[in-house]
Amino acid sequence: MCLLRVPVSVLSCPLFTMSKKRGVSAEEKRARMLDLFYQKKDFFLLKELERMAPKEKGIVAQSVKDVLQALVDDGMVDTDKIGTSVYFWAFPSKAAASRKRRMEDAEGAEMAAQKRLRVAQDRAKEVKKGREDTQERKEVSRHILQHTVGGKSRRGCS
Repeated sequence: MCLLRVPVSVLSCPLFTMSKKRGVSAEEKRARMLDLFYQKKDFFLLKELERMAPKEKGIVAQSVKDVLQALVDDGMVDTDKIGTSVYFWAFPSKAAASRKRRMEDAEGAEMAAQKRLRVAQDRAKEVKKGREDTQERKEVSRHILQHTVGGKSRRGCS
């Protein structure tokens, strides 16, 4: 039996060890980027963000532009081109106002849905007034059920 003597420094090489660190998810990158804007409360050029985000928030520099574009597309970060420069910014007050507006919209939609539900319930009560469950109605229902199989008539008519 032959035992190889391998120096510990070789075994600790990245080729022999598995990294326990996982990449940051897209949602986590978005949250970190927004947090950067909210903490700094300033406007930035893309180059500034590409330098700052990896150092302060752990976002890989190559993905900063994609994350930023996704936030701009979702309306969470504002952008404006002034001359040849493109500036990006997001302030906590805008986020709070946006959440408040969404909450008000949701409450309005809920009230409208409740109103439609009440109207539908009232209409259902009106429709049921002439259709009380009488003995004659039960007999007709039983007769219909006996003469249909799986929703089709025994005679082949549907």
